[in-house]
Order: sequence, then structure tokens, then C-alpha cells
Amino acid sequence: MKMLKQVQQMQDRMSKIQEELEHETVEASSGGGVVRAVATGTQKLVSVSIDAGAAEDVEMLQDLVVAAVNEALEHSRQLAASKMQSLGAGLGLPPGLLQ
Repeated sequence: MKMLKQVQQMQDRMSKIQEELEHETVEASSGGGVVRAVATGTQKLVSVSIDAGAAEDVEMLQDLVVAAVNEALEHSRQLAASKMQSLGAGLGLPPGLLQ
């Protein structure tokens, strides 16, 4: 019975963390801030902003967009992993089990 209660608590906490991650955002930039990307904690890209002066070199701009988006998504994954790790620690689970 105690284990069932712990599983229910874990499910409740996991749902809460997922909801929090949907509303939290991370930001990354490339090219010294020429391109900025914002993503949620659930790895959804929210916005990309580009400095108007960067439009002259399309190839460079494309590379900067890819770099900023990839960095934002990596920050998002790290945010989610740290929240999930705290969930496991709160339940006495071994580190890395919920990643």
C-alpha cells in the first residue's frame, strides 16, 4: 500500500513538473545576440528574433538561426532534466533514474 501511495505521489509531481515546464522558457542567442531563440521547457520553440542588419548575409543568418535554436533546445532539455532529477531525489530514487 505504501508503494502505491509513493507511485501516486510521483505521478502527481511529474504532472506538476510537466505543467511548469510548459510555462517556463529558456533563451539562447548566437552571433553576439544577432539571433535570439526562445523555447519552453517542453522543447517547443516559442520565438526567433533576428537583428535587421543580419539580413544581408543569408547563409550566415541561416547558420546563426540553427545555432540559436539548437542552443535553446539544449537549455530546455537541461531544465527538464534538472526538474525530473529533483523529482527522483524527493522520492529517494537513485540519481539519473528519471532522465
